[in-house]
Amino acid sequence: MDATGQDSAEQRTVGQDTTVGHDAVGRGRVVWAVMPSDIGPLLLAATEEGLVSVVFHATDAVRDDILGRLGARFGAAPAEAPDAPLVAAARGQLAEYFAGRRRAFDLPLDWSLIAGFNREVLRALASGVPYGAVVGYGELAARVGQPGAAQAVGAAMGANPLPVVVPCHRVVERDGGIGGFGGGLETKRKLLALEGVLPEPLF
Repeated sequence: MDATGQDSAEQRTVGQDTTVGHDAVGRGRVVWAVMPSDIGPLLLAATEEGLVSVVFHATDAVRDDILGRLGARFGAAPAEAPDAPLVAAARGQLAEYFAGRRRAFDLPLDWSLIAGFNREVLRALASGVPYGAVVGYGELAARVGQPGAAQAVGAAMGANPLPVVVPCHRVVERDGGIGGFGGGLETKRKLLALEGVLPEPLF
């Protein structure tokens, strides 16, 4: 946003960079909320730039840890604000996604919690692997000009600060295995089943 609080002419949405440099300190107020979902409670946090963090399994202990980290990173204690525009938009779009009514997110993102190769890979993932599709770790590495960097891609997926919205659950092993996942394999299976990639679990 500019000094008047209006969006700039360049719309900043999923897959686009919204930062200048990598230093998040002093970037402004962080607002957050916890929402229920089919994969457990999710903590959503946003800055004035956009959604900055999505956290799985947001128990009280997880929430307090993440909020402490965000406060240290951004230089101010995050404020609970479920009706703040960016948080409310994220809550609404994620609810639509879990209900099967949304296949793509249209949210401004703040990428300042990740940099370098990891950010490059995640931006390629966000813009190039749509709902219902999957990509191998090695293939995604090749897409960013780093063939042979499959292991580094796996590390980037583990460092993703915006899971679901930046869909690291769509990155799988070449031999058909679903690969690892920071939110747990059962969470990954549920997300892939929601998108029709895997059958729905029987139980």
